[in-house]
Amino acid sequence: MLCTVGTTVRTTPMEPVEQVETPGTVKAPETYTVRLDTTKGAIVIECFRDWAPNGADRFYELVQSGYYDEAALFRIRPKTWVQFGIAGDPKVARAWRTRTIPDDPFQPAHGSERGTVFFAWAVPNGRTTQVVINLKDNRDVHDKEPFVPFGRVVQGMEVADALFDEYGEAAGGGIRAGKQDPVFQGGNASLKKHFPKLDDIKMARVR
Repeated sequence: MLCTVGTTVRTTPMEPVEQVETPGTVKAPETYTVRLDTTKGAIVIECFRDWAPNGADRFYELVQSGYYDEAALFRIRPKTWVQFGIAGDPKVARAWRTRTIPDDPFQPAHGSERGTVFFAWAVPNGRTTQVVINLKDNRDVHDKEPFVPFGRVVQGMEVADALFDEYGEAAGGGIRAGKQDPVFQGGNASLKKHFPKLDDIKMARVR
């Protein structure tokens, strides 16, 4: 896929460059908007650094690099949440898998209401690339962890609600379940072979 970011022409998602893109060196605008063009339609997310600066910076970095382009929306608990964030190219996915960012402090004023967006994690200071959209008000469960939202869907919640959800946990499950290795090893080719009805993100861009 050929696209332009600033003055740079990019044809594939970029792998991280240790000496340039180490965590904390990419700073997002204080507020920015991301459009996810999915196979079901567009989802628009408004992001706020003051909610979660490390999370907002990492999401901005990943979107700008093309990481989420052609990534599957691989894990959905019906009417509860949708998870994505393993790159379609397994080489790129593996390169980012261990590139963690520090935790952000939880702010009770910005809990896991319907439409909020946060990074999934398994251990403290363990967030990397996988993102969750709350399909309902999950504050009673998620705020206890806590999962820390960095943004909210401002357009396209009906699209998120309509994403194919009949595979449930079967296409990889969560980070904590320890069953995502086949996705990191096989990428989109594996997912399309075994879970052909999954929706995906055709393109993600900062607007």
